[in-house]
Amino acid sequence: MNQDESERTRHQALAKLRSRRRRIADAEVERVLARVQKIGLSALIEPWLTSRRGRPATLTGTALLVGMFLAADQSSGKVQLVEVTDTLYFKISPHMRERLGVAWKPDSDKGFEAGYAVVRRRFHKLARACDPSPLPKNKRLDKAEVAKLEAAADQALLAENRARLILLTNSILDDSLIDARPLIDEYWDGSGSVDGTAVRAYAKGLRSKGPATATDPDAAWHVRTGDHAEHEAVAEGGKNRTGKKEGRAQFKYAYEATLAIARDPRHDGAPRPDGTPNPAVIPALVLGFALDKPGYDPGGNAIRILADVQGRGYRANFLAGDRLFNNSEPGRFQLPLRTLGYRPVFDYTEDQLGIQGGTGGANQVEGAWYCPHMPEPLIEATTDLHEQRIDPETWRYRIAARAPYRLVPKQAPDTEGFGRHQCPAAAGRVHCPLKPPLPPDHPKRHLLPIVDPAPSPVGPPKICRQDSITIPPEAGAKHAQDLAYGGEEWAKIYFRLRNSVEGINGFAKDPVHEAIEAGATRRIRGIAPASILLAFQLHHVNTRKLATWADTLEGENDEPPRRRPTRRRKSKPLGTWTPAGHLTPELQAA
Repeated sequence: MNQDESERTRHQALAKLRSRRRRIADAEVERVLARVQKIGLSALIEPWLTSRRGRPATLTGTALLVGMFLAADQSSGKVQLVEVTDTLYFKISPHMRERLGVAWKPDSDKGFEAGYAVVRRRFHKLARACDPSPLPKNKRLDKAEVAKLEAAADQALLAENRARLILLTNSILDDSLIDARPLIDEYWDGSGSVDGTAVRAYAKGLRSKGPATATDPDAAWHVRTGDHAEHEAVAEGGKNRTGKKEGRAQFKYAYEATLAIARDPRHDGAPRPDGTPNPAVIPALVLGFALDKPGYDPGGNAIRILADVQGRGYRANFLAGDRLFNNSEPGRFQLPLRTLGYRPVFDYTEDQLGIQGGTGGANQVEGAWYCPHMPEPLIEATTDLHEQRIDPETWRYRIAARAPYRLVPKQAPDTEGFGRHQCPAAAGRVHCPLKPPLPPDHPKRHLLPIVDPAPSPVGPPKICRQDSITIPPEAGAKHAQDLAYGGEEWAKIYFRLRNSVEGINGFAKDPVHEAIEAGATRRIRGIAPASILLAFQLHHVNTRKLATWADTLEGENDEPPRRRPTRRRKSKPLGTWTPAGHLTPELQAA
């Protein structure tokens, strides 16, 4: 294409943009400006964009953010810099341009391109100020050069930039929850879920064993199975780690967005008898997120997000995650999670069932501490279910039969996480010949199970010699959870929290609206700019979800809902996330 053809094509594109231009009222611009200032975004980013040298900037960071919010509102959260340019220089009134400090540009091809150059420079300067990657974008890099750049990078600066990026993007996202915050504080119990989902990069992935990187070196191949990280054999159409042959359809060149989702598991979300939603049940919402390479430090990313969520004043309660998270190193996820006040709710892989560890003679069985003499059939109950040696009804019976053998917490863990736990015999829950007999007036004396300690050449373990033991936070931290695995309360909370993830993902990936999975909705390369644009998409996800929910509620003075509740889409059965047998008949009917 020669220069004349290029200019003609550009002119046609700009003419098309002008033809669909809609003037934006001053009141709308004022509203967005007030919110940008209220949530502290202006104060946050202006120091990042202030230069001590060079000419004064002709566009402030505040004006840039206002333009991005306005552009996102008009296109389901999707932000393109050409739309931001058109908004700031031509869609708002001269009064508001002066108010925002936006310099006048003529409404011509050259005027538009001059404004676009300003917007583009300011956006990329903002992205560089919080870029946790040392790699240049938009060109293929030799992998040897990449290794040198990563080795020479200032890791402390990159960590600071990552913290900046999470603060900026989650502040943008939190703006979507301002109006609903009183309802969230009143009705939400603090529970939620973390999940990693693929969002495609705006770049074509290359073979992993090739000599060069893709034009977006911050992304990588995302695999739907396992830990979501790339495995070369599968990426090239070979076999995965289980030996099963898979094709390229399983892979995407993408980032992994780790989402923190709020959902109250005390309610099932079913409508009231009249078909309207319960106004006391807040819909599932995205509270925070972070982008990273697929499978790279999922636990650490989740903790960064949850710490930011807590810093914004949200409470902590139960937190569910898939096996990707409870397979993290305890120091990266499980221990910091408890320090933040969350109570993990986990499922386990087949090699994590039965006895997972021990301390002071007590055994950790599927996340909880039990008497060392609990019968073998109760210890192996879930393994037997997996291997189809017992049916689901027998499995549920054995899970319930574990309860008397569980150690009894005597008090809440101290500030360092140490907790005192009492022997179940000392607590009057079982009979044990190694402990004093229960008093004759014990209300359930004749109904309690009898422990049969096996003889040992070294004598009984510590928990059998004492009434209680202290369990340190590190003991069994990888798999520990407060709820009895497989019990009715565990099933209710885990299934509801995990199913909320599926609902949010489907809602946010709707191609008619935000379409967060599509790379073309973020036509830019690099983890920092992609994160900023994704923040506006997730902002719109929350806004649309709250608006849809509010429209289905009765108005003041018993006014009918503005719209009928959305018919519940077909979702995966509650037992999808765990092996068959976890559901009681009541939950199966729910």
